[in-house]
Amino acid sequence: MAGTEKSQLLGRYIITDPQICHGKPVFRGTRIFVSDVLEMVAEGMAWETIIEQWHNSITKEAIAEAVKLSSEAFFRHTEEFVLEPTPA
Repeated sequence: MAGTEKSQLLGRYIITDPQICHGKPVFRGTRIFVSDVLEMVAEGMAWETIIEQWHNSITKEAIAEAVKLSSEAFFRHTEEFVLEPTPA
């Protein structure tokens, strides 16, 4: 039912809330998209630099949680990332 969605705590530092950033995962107490931070990590940016870029609004622990949760999601949904089948 529309309008009945509630916020969900996805870890100690990550939340989804339909009233915040259209329900996309953000770090608690911010409007910083988890996906934006994960892209910065993927680009090889130092975590300290990422924290500075976001004006100390997130912590190393929050970044680590985002990486851990994304890793778990990847392993649960690996088949969704297959580009083409490989021969047996």
